[in-house]
Amino acid sequence: MKVDLSIITPCFNEEDSVRICAETVQSVMAKELPKVKYEHIFSDNASTDQTMKQLRLLAAKDKRIKVVSNSRNVGPFRNMYRAMSKAQGAAIVPMLPADLQDPAEVIPEFYNEWQKGAFVVFGERRNRQESVLMRVLRNVYYRLIRRFADGNIPINSGEFMLIDRKIAENILALKDHYPYIRGLVAQSTNNVKSISYTWIQRKQGKSKSNPLALIDQAINGLISTSRLPARLALLAGFIISGIGLLFGAWSLIVMLFFQSQTVQGIPTLIVALFVFGGIQLFFLGLIGEYILSVHAQVRPQPPVFDTEAINF
Repeated sequence: MKVDLSIITPCFNEEDSVRICAETVQSVMAKELPKVKYEHIFSDNASTDQTMKQLRLLAAKDKRIKVVSNSRNVGPFRNMYRAMSKAQGAAIVPMLPADLQDPAEVIPEFYNEWQKGAFVVFGERRNRQESVLMRVLRNVYYRLIRRFADGNIPINSGEFMLIDRKIAENILALKDHYPYIRGLVAQSTNNVKSISYTWIQRKQGKSKSNPLALIDQAINGLISTSRLPARLALLAGFIISGIGLLFGAWSLIVMLFFQSQTVQGIPTLIVALFVFGGIQLFFLGLIGEYILSVHAQVRPQPPVFDTEAINF
């Protein structure tokens, strides 16, 4: 059967959310896009609760609901990436969250813009129902990404978007070990549109994202979409080295002409330990991030496999 639209919902321990998510999509599609043939793919990240039990029941009632279970938890981005490889639609929504913080009601707007010729329709979170601190941090990060990434990523956009199948095939061909999907999509084409909406609070269940995971995703986004960190490190190295050399020259002058006012060796230790030590640590940390990224790509972990696939 030809599929017009694939909707992907990555999930991990979302037993309280998957049924509501599936029913909401069914309602929206029946009301707004009744003639569109779609599939709703739930990609389970090795959940340890009753998520798979709920998904089996949903898939038994509606063949448009497809379920795949990963052999282990590979994180949200890899989970989406794997699910995209199984999608059959001419257009694909890479991520509709199970908690519906990105609302399914926006999908028909995405689809209509795609039919008008856009290869990518980004969702822009104009309003966020979250704490002031998180809003500020996200806004700063999104502006950094937009300013320096190799691609036009709209501010406040995530993986909730619609992409043409050609875009999906293009980024899947990369076989990226840790795909930053919104960055890869933005690098693929300039034929994009944006739809604004309100990002709402989670109504059931608890978020599985923690601060360390969010930091990891943010660093991956910067490293994978831009050479800016390396260039900034190089610039910082030149500046700090210059300051260190000037300080060293000043220390030499003081020691030659004002020996009675100086303690032997202290200025040299300050220059050596603090300035050059700081430069080395800074560069080692940055280089380490790039090496880890390259290492993961050329020497990956054992591949994930499907422990269960329903309605494919």
